[in-house]
Amino acid sequence: MPQNPELNLRKKEPLMKKKALVAGALGVIGRSLIQELERQGDWEVVGISRRIPDFETSSIYLSLDLLDREACENQLRGLKDITHLFYCAFQPRSSWAEHTAPNLAMLVHCVETMNTASAELQHVQLIEGNKWYGSHLGPFRTPAREDDPPHMAPNFYVEQEHWLRNFHAQAPDADAGWNWSALRPHTVCGFSLNSPMNLSTCLAVYALIAKELGLPLRFPGKPGAWESIYQVCDSRHLAKAMIWCATDENAANEVFNITNGDYFRWKNIWGRIAEFFEMEPGEVQTIPLTEFMADKEPLWEKLCEKHGLQKIPYSEIAAWPFADYVFGSEWDVMTDTLKLRLHGFHECLRSDEMFVRIFQEFREQKVIP
Repeated sequence: MPQNPELNLRKKEPLMKKKALVAGALGVIGRSLIQELERQGDWEVVGISRRIPDFETSSIYLSLDLLDREACENQLRGLKDITHLFYCAFQPRSSWAEHTAPNLAMLVHCVETMNTASAELQHVQLIEGNKWYGSHLGPFRTPAREDDPPHMAPNFYVEQEHWLRNFHAQAPDADAGWNWSALRPHTVCGFSLNSPMNLSTCLAVYALIAKELGLPLRFPGKPGAWESIYQVCDSRHLAKAMIWCATDENAANEVFNITNGDYFRWKNIWGRIAEFFEMEPGEVQTIPLTEFMADKEPLWEKLCEKHGLQKIPYSEIAAWPFADYVFGSEWDVMTDTLKLRLHGFHECLRSDEMFVRIFQEFREQKVIP
């Protein structure tokens, strides 16, 4: 006797609702995260940014200064169904010591407000960095592991993590659901507009100006940086790791280093970068880009006009002090990413291929010729 096909239908479980709040939504990290959340298709997304999006998006954006506690409470308390908070906001200051107070305050305002507003909150994901280990100060123990102690204060990454750990432990509803995680990437690279602390745009603008001046693509950093081991993290790769941390129970209340998964020396990939820009690769010629690129705005504007590029202010396309910092690291910069893989996140990519892909995306979006 034929079976009734209806008897074989299995009751489908309802999809678990996921609604993300992304703080710092239009930076290099936040932009890639929102695009990845939208690509996955099962997320609602609300972004916090003081700018409006420059790309097509289905997400909702709030213009909000996280330093303003009252504004945070007024605009965020209505978000009663946020399940995941991704915190990648940052406000720079003129010195490292001055970073701590405002960046800690922004995190506190955001997390405390959402802890009160949303009974649905499941996870808070925090972005830190390798400066936790003192990678910006000089030689440090490598490869750095997550349980290595931080350098001497001040360090706002340390203050943020300690506060989040303590707040989670003390929050009245902590046992009812939400947990946290932290990721420590290094030199995040990706496509973003008006985010000058992006090594990809610094490299591209430097290369194109050198090319226009008829120069080879010389390495502008220090000899030690040319030879030392370095690492970077693709923003798309980071976005996938952030979502994994926020949704996999193996990541609950854990800290992970995150990079592309490889190490390189600038001298070994410099030729690949030069090849993309159709330039002859040069050797080391140390110049402070902060000084030598200061007078290049007219030349860059001429290039933009000549090739019909997007009109991005020169001051907002590349942060030369940041480039000088990266190319001035005359010591190995290496973190151990084994913990992340042991806990279940296995994706990786080659850094030289990442640079080429990002440069191509800049070209397609008419940011560079």
